[in-house]
Amino acid sequence: MITIIDYGMGNLRSVQKGFEKVGFEARVTDDPRDVEKAERLVLPGVGAFKDCMDNLRKGGFVDPILEHVAKGRPFLGICLGLQLLFSESEEFGHHQGLGIVPGKAVRFAADMRQGGEELKVPHMGWNQISIERQAPIYQGVAEGASVYFVHSYYVVPEDAKVVATTTDYGMTFCSSIWQDNVMATQFHPEKSQQVGLQILKNFGDI
Repeated sequence: MITIIDYGMGNLRSVQKGFEKVGFEARVTDDPRDVEKAERLVLPGVGAFKDCMDNLRKGGFVDPILEHVAKGRPFLGICLGLQLLFSESEEFGHHQGLGIVPGKAVRFAADMRQGGEELKVPHMGWNQISIERQAPIYQGVAEGASVYFVHSYYVVPEDAKVVATTTDYGMTFCSSIWQDNVMATQFHPEKSQQVGLQILKNFGDI
């Protein structure tokens, strides 16, 4: 069973359907008691960092998430679900995150260029990942595979050893992490076709 946290901000049904497509039962829940009992936990997220953290606190999810991670159970963060794992975000001020991974989320520069062309923010669409560390979710995923992004902020870990993949968009940024039982992607596996389905399957197989 894979438990997907519903805290009012996330593309929940598409994540659930992705897991079901690769053969796993997945439930969406807004009950923190389900999170306490979860075997595998998924934290998706879209929207503003502060609003998401506020909703996690109001919903009573923060302690169950921290306990799940502390017990060594598999955890997957997606998009904003990656950024929330970090100490803080600079989105519309400075806001505290879950603090599971030391570091922060920062905004892309407004004047980035690549190949002589100005780059738009948010970073939206298909881009490649370079695999820096062979995290369990990347079994069978090729170097340079294309995945789908929608984001204006990216994470900067204090310890570069947690970086699992990087991506180039005017600069090289961390596009996913792996720290013990915690894995998280800035891109959306549920929107990344066969590559994304392989990543979801790998997480379910852990």
